[in-house]
Amino acid sequence: MGSTVIAPPPHTLIEVKGEAAFPVRRIYCVGRNYADHAREMGADPDREPPFFFTKPRDAAGNGTEIPYPPATDDLHHEVELVLALKSGGADIPLSRALDHVYGAAVGVDLTRRDLQADAKKAGRPWDTAKGFDFSAPMGPITPGEAPSRGAIRLSVDDALRQTGDLADMIWSSAEIIAALSTLFTLEAGDLIFTGTPAGVGPLARGERVRAEIEGLEPAEFVVI
Repeated sequence: MGSTVIAPPPHTLIEVKGEAAFPVRRIYCVGRNYADHAREMGADPDREPPFFFTKPRDAAGNGTEIPYPPATDDLHHEVELVLALKSGGADIPLSRALDHVYGAAVGVDLTRRDLQADAKKAGRPWDTAKGFDFSAPMGPITPGEAPSRGAIRLSVDDALRQTGDLADMIWSSAEIIAALSTLFTLEAGDLIFTGTPAGVGPLARGERVRAEIEGLEPAEFVVI
């Protein structure tokens, strides 16, 4: 195909520790993947099949300032392990799922909780609650095997809000990749947010967020 009628959109690039940037293709997210978070959201923590939602790829970034989004009075933080894929496919066997991981990062799934609550009551999609601009801030990607255990935490103005361990995920990284590949053909450049532990809560303008996972580079930003 020849020239385009408008300028192509810019690539979304995520910093990689010690290497060139990682280009983002799609962002997938897993809902309620820690039992304690499922309980705090009023859901049954039993091990049911995972469910997924998406964010636009340009929602991700390494920015140090995140604007408070419009149309909400209840912006929430959710710290998560993020998987960055170097390859993909459909119907990926569980035994080969982790072969497709390039590296891992700390991410924060920002959520307009009031819009999500309204959508749940009306049986509507979560797009406006989850897929807004700047809703997926991340730390740099660390190449190599994704951690399967280790502390995960989030602090706001140095006060600890969320704390847990990756070993407490209901669905492991390999199980998430395998399940997701039955619904979509995964490819290099895909990011997968793997769920958050309990302690999600509101953010206000001017607050400073630090999200951490043992062995990975932190994600830090200020809400402006």
